[in-house]
Amino acid sequence: MSDTTKPCATARPTRMLHTMLRVADLDRSLDFYTQHLGMRLLRKERYPDGQFTLAFLGYGGEDSTTVLELTHNWSDHTYARGNAYGHIALACKDLYATCALLASEGVTIARNPGPMSATSPDRTTTEHIAFLSDPDGYAIELVQK
Repeated sequence: MSDTTKPCATARPTRMLHTMLRVADLDRSLDFYTQHLGMRLLRKERYPDGQFTLAFLGYGGEDSTTVLELTHNWSDHTYARGNAYGHIALACKDLYATCALLASEGVTIARNPGPMSATSPDRTTTEHIAFLSDPDGYAIELVQK
């Protein structure tokens, strides 16, 4: 490639836009993410010719923050997550109070809040985390910040 055809640095991506999860019941998932996790529904789009609906949720606008895209395929309601999927992570101010509230609302806490069991020589503080499951069984990590 000659110097005249070399792409400039501004040709690289600049920001993460969203993460997408496929959900079996869009209304159930919207209720979970808005009512229990405090996200706002930013927009919802139906695609009749493609037989799917997209819903974008987050804690801020899509113009400045990364959001969550929920995809509901109208004809298929079973998904295999596979073992490559890990989790999404959300920050909270008081991990213990957040987990107590969510548990009282019936949210499944898969790993109770507490310090990480593994340590890293690169960290000077112990991170406190918990895990919960969404209605489709996706793991969500809560991190105290």
